[in-house]
Amino acid sequence: MKETAVKICGLQSVEVLKSMINLPVDYVGFVFARSKRQISSERAAELLPLLRAWSGGAAPRSVGVFLNPSMDELEDVLRAAPLDVVQLHGTEDPAFCRDVKARFGVQVMKAFSIKEDGSVHGRPDLTAYAGVLDGVLLDTYDPKYGGGSGHSFNWRAVNPYRDWTMTQGIPLFVAGGLHPGNVELLIETLQPDGVDVSSGVETGGVKDLAKITQFVERVKGR
Repeated sequence: MKETAVKICGLQSVEVLKSMINLPVDYVGFVFARSKRQISSERAAELLPLLRAWSGGAAPRSVGVFLNPSMDELEDVLRAAPLDVVQLHGTEDPAFCRDVKARFGVQVMKAFSIKEDGSVHGRPDLTAYAGVLDGVLLDTYDPKYGGGSGHSFNWRAVNPYRDWTMTQGIPLFVAGGLHPGNVELLIETLQPDGVDVSSGVETGGVKDLAKITQFVERVKGR
């Protein structure tokens, strides 16, 4: 069975990131969208060098989370903090995603937010994104922030996206209410390429190394 990638999102602290360097984490996410985990480009620039010191395997790829950003906003952030991946969590259309890749030379991961009825916010036409994206992330829709609610969605909604990403040859990540207690079931049920967690490895709104370690061990089977 293929190994599932782990993405730990919402990192803000140098100390927490340093404490994670022995873990086999594949992606580290920094939130630039409006959120309680939002950081500045200057703060991200301080954190990025820590990824190069990783000892838990290959250095994690850096991911910036944005919600309907302007090109100017992306340019300002990427000039200060040269990220590997831009994750677009809003209603960005295929043309915008293509322009981001061409202009900044980054990979683009598009997040789609699943609503209570199983539909996707904005009802995007997946076929229009063919050949444009480097990955897809499914998360629970949050009317205030778009995603990152810490709540799960109906996992049955994943099936058409799993099929589509397979035909495109790109990874599918699943987020939304994941934590050490349910991530193994999700992987067994859906076989995603990757899982994404933020609040599920926090205590009192702060990243908890014990929970992060437990989450990673559950995913990686260590």
